[in-house]
Amino acid sequence: MKNSVLLASAFAICITAPSTAFAQQDAAKAQVIIGGSAGYHDISDDGAAAGLDSGGFIFGGVAGVDVPVGEKLFIGAEANYHFGEGLIDSEYGIAARAGYRLEGGAKLFVRAGYQEVDFDLGAFENAGFDDTAGDYLLGAGADLPLGDGPLQLRFNVDTIAFDSVRGTAGLVLAF
Repeated sequence: MKNSVLLASAFAICITAPSTAFAQQDAAKAQVIIGGSAGYHDISDDGAAAGLDSGGFIFGGVAGVDVPVGEKLFIGAEANYHFGEGLIDSEYGIAARAGYRLEGGAKLFVRAGYQEVDFDLGAFENAGFDDTAGDYLLGAGADLPLGDGPLQLRFNVDTIAFDSVRGTAGLVLAF
């Protein structure tokens, strides 16, 4: 019984402590972002040398949250999912973000996380080859507000384990 009470008390403290910290930041509020993006994911030159596609266009969505840390800095987390064409069937991942908010609401950020890519290997798929690969993601980007509303233009450039380069642009709603 004592363990249950201690566990419940520790859980309550863990839940209420962050809300107390957020309450002390009177003007600072978390910002939720959701939207669509499109781009190109270049896998490598090896495929092009063998006569294969070396990447593919990707189309999908992103969702996340940014939390202010002070007046100009923020940290956040986001998830993405994209359908692909060419060598890419689909891809998905998660990333942590850290950045700087400029005057006017524009945000510059770096991010790190994990990205999984599902390849379209055609005839090789039935031969028992693994058609997925995942690794760490590193990138940078910018969210640029379009007027005074919630609509923002987003740009990202990422690499997955320095084996590929992925550039995306999109429109997100931030509220």
